[in-house]
Amino acid sequence: MMPLRKASLAAIALTLAATCLFAIMDTTTKYVVQTVPVLMALWARYFLQALISSLWLWPTHGRALLRTRRPWLQTLRGLSLVASTLFAILSVRFMPVGEFVAIVMLVPVIVTLISATLFRERVRPTQWLFLLVGFAGVMLIIEPAQPRFGWNTLFPLACVVASVAYQLSSSHLSRTEPASTVHFWSMCIGAIAASLLLPWGWSTVDSGFMWMLMVAMGAMGAVSHFLLALAYQRAPATEVVPYMYSQVGFAVLFGWIVFGELPGTLAGAGIVLIILSGLVNAWQLRLRLNVRQQSQSQPL
Repeated sequence: MMPLRKASLAAIALTLAATCLFAIMDTTTKYVVQTVPVLMALWARYFLQALISSLWLWPTHGRALLRTRRPWLQTLRGLSLVASTLFAILSVRFMPVGEFVAIVMLVPVIVTLISATLFRERVRPTQWLFLLVGFAGVMLIIEPAQPRFGWNTLFPLACVVASVAYQLSSSHLSRTEPASTVHFWSMCIGAIAASLLLPWGWSTVDSGFMWMLMVAMGAMGAVSHFLLALAYQRAPATEVVPYMYSQVGFAVLFGWIVFGELPGTLAGAGIVLIILSGLVNAWQLRLRLNVRQQSQSQPL
């Protein structure tokens, strides 16, 4: 068994590697959908992720991957994931990658708040404050009062809603289903859903380079999710989540390198507000968890 300190460091390294890959994938996606139809890019990503996941999981688990106690919730999780991916692709098509990723980082704060409400835990006033601060950051990024605000600026908000549904269903499934089964179902449902949408987005792509980039998107999606799963195996979520916010930095960096995009003053302030609200929320949850564990470990 890996020592606790080494396990934590390994989890941090895996999380940073995963967030870096996520940012590269989002940047690649933005480049691809300037030429390739959105639905075709979505299909290529999920088809390849499902193929890679099947080749990886089936030899070890076999038909056990198909057995689940909650097929409807598995389906909801898979559809939520593919919906969040679709809205993510549409978002990066119209806005800088760094700004989009910052908005999506609001998801952990919302999930924490909804989970506490569903399980009838006491919701602290500071949790509402974190959500309001994060939402204020979102408003600074999308600037609803500006002429450029339109229907396309709602895509990242739709992505947040779908991502929250995905995270909540993941939390419920993790109590009864093996991680391999949950991952396999989501990838397959995503591939099926994207294939059904493909006739409305198919286009002939003659560029071998574009096909190579779409293959890379699928591979990066599979590998990054795998790395994140390994991180959660080595450390609790309270240690992993704060390092997820490094994805914003990576996204801004790669968006600047590839597209010359840098956040403006308001957008930069919004990014800072979202990151701060998320980090302080994660820090507070970690403190509460430590206090709870200490109280449970004390002899009666």
